[in-house]
Amino acid sequence: MVPVILRQIPLFKNLDEAQLQALAALVVRRRFAKGELIILAEAEGDALFVIEEGQVKVGLIHEDGREVILSFLGSGEVFGELSLLDGKPRSASVTATAPTSLLVLRRPDFLHLLADLPQIAVSLLGELAERLRRTDQQLEGLALFNVASRLAKTLLRLALERGVEVPDGFALVDPPTHQQLANMTGSTRETVSRVLKQLESQGYIARNEGQILILREER
Repeated sequence: MVPVILRQIPLFKNLDEAQLQALAALVVRRRFAKGELIILAEAEGDALFVIEEGQVKVGLIHEDGREVILSFLGSGEVFGELSLLDGKPRSASVTATAPTSLLVLRRPDFLHLLADLPQIAVSLLGELAERLRRTDQQLEGLALFNVASRLAKTLLRLALERGVEVPDGFALVDPPTHQQLANMTGSTRETVSRVLKQLESQGYIARNEGQILILREER
């Protein structure tokens, strides 16, 4: 039986039913508790992970203990693809931020699949290019913009990626904590709290019951 999520992943969008069945026979399901480490940066990597349900954060830990969060990934997204291709150590750590179910595809199986289905390689290149583009934009923001601009851009990106469109804008349900937002924007929790209040008072966002609403610009 093909897990429903495999049919929805852009990486495998060009596969027909028989090919999806072949892929499903190769993956193994693993479950992780909230807070559990899935991948450790610099560890040897030999698998691609598909998020069936749940959420993970991708980040790096500096020598001084500070965390930089690169992204949050949810259902239908993949990670671990770089090590899958080159077999080199992982470039970042990945931790479950909610109870998470993953489909795991090992490197030897994936390389064999590529030999039979080269169209997957084209989709994978597109996925890698999009990841690289997002990382470049994040690094550019850290270098060029002040905290308020970085936080606003981060909230907007999260809302567009995983927010729910509502009449007044985009609702970011279960948003990152203030500390996580600080780790994403190269700031501190106290500064993030202050800037969020500023954005709210200026009418750019609204906060209510664990949600952040990015308000539409009035015309």
